[in-house]
Amino acid sequence: QVQLVESGGGLVQAGGSLRLACAASGLTFSSHAFAWYRQAPGKQREWVAGIGSGGTIDYFGSVKGRFTISRDNAKNTVYLRMNSLKPEDTAVYYCNAGYKVALFDWGQGTQVTVSS
Repeated sequence: QVQLVESGGGLVQAGGSLRLACAASGLTFSSHAFAWYRQAPGKQREWVAGIGSGGTIDYFGSVKGRFTISRDNAKNTVYLRMNSLKPEDTAVYYCNAGYKVALFDWGQGTQVTVSS
C-alpha cells in the first residue's frame, strides 16, 4: 500500500521561505517520478512541479525561479523548497508519484499560509 506523508507547511510572511517534504513508502521510490500539487480554497488542485526518476524537472509558470523540487532516493523523500512566497501561494500542498498525472491516493497534505 502506497503512503505519501507531507510535512513542513506553516504560516509565513510574504517573502519568506518554507521547505516541504514528502515521505513515500510502499513503492520503488527511485523508479518513480514525483510531483507536488496544491489546492487553494475554492479552487481545483493544480500541478506545481515535477521531478523525473532521472532528474528531469519542470515547474508551473508562476513558481518558476521561486520553487525548487528535489529528491533523495536514499530517504524516499521528495522536497519542495519555496522562496519568495506570495499570498497567492496559500494552499494545501500535496505530493504524488507520477510526473504530471497522480498515480496513487492522496495523502493528507500540508497547509501553507502566506500572510501579506
